[in-house]
Amino acid sequence: MNLSRFFRFAAVGSLGLLPAEANAQTIDQARAAFEEGRFLEAADLAESLGTSAGYALAAQSLAVYGHYVAQEEDRIGFLESAMELGEAAVRADSTNPEAHYQSSHAVGRYAQSIGKISALGQGLAGKIRRLLEATLDNHPDFAEAHVGLGGWHADIASAGPFARMMYGANRKSAVVHYERALELAPDSKVVLLEYGIRLPELDRKGGLERARELLSKAVELPVRNAHEEFIQQEVVQALEKLKMDR
Repeated sequence: MNLSRFFRFAAVGSLGLLPAEANAQTIDQARAAFEEGRFLEAADLAESLGTSAGYALAAQSLAVYGHYVAQEEDRIGFLESAMELGEAAVRADSTNPEAHYQSSHAVGRYAQSIGKISALGQGLAGKIRRLLEATLDNHPDFAEAHVGLGGWHADIASAGPFARMMYGANRKSAVVHYERALELAPDSKVVLLEYGIRLPELDRKGGLERARELLSKAVELPVRNAHEEFIQQEVVQALEKLKMDR
């Protein structure tokens, strides 16, 4: 058994699930588990469907669990499984924008877990960009993909001139993608958070004040599911940090 699969199997087993119970008749059952924070159960239910949409949701569930919940020593294993499921989603339907996006999300979380230098050395930056661009090729108005590309340009640009030259990243493109995401989803906690935390660097004149406005709006939006509870915590922390930077 793949080590990452072992971590997942052991964790789901600890929930008392029997193998026969880990089968979803519809993806709605898996989505309900995800919404309620039962991420490992959601991953198994979604994967059992054997569809692109199912694999994409399974990848999302394990990426969220690996990033926010898993013990540090287990994190890599869960994120590796998330990447495998993201790849399965794309293979099952290469026209599914959610498949490409959740694959990019899993790779991005894995890259965060191993650090910027290691991620760049493994060529993950290029892989993330290709997946996000494939998402937008299939769905140009996919707000989260614009957020992802905005973050990609911002983070690569901040890594220094060599990284900017090597990958073609720049702050102007970051702003373009973030503004498009904000236009498409003005009440998204994720959009407001991701743009807000990078605005002070992207706009050194008025970015700090606008970042406070975006994050202040985000913190007041309702928390709709278990994933957004984690996002809310990040919003609060980012807002507190900006208040200290006055």
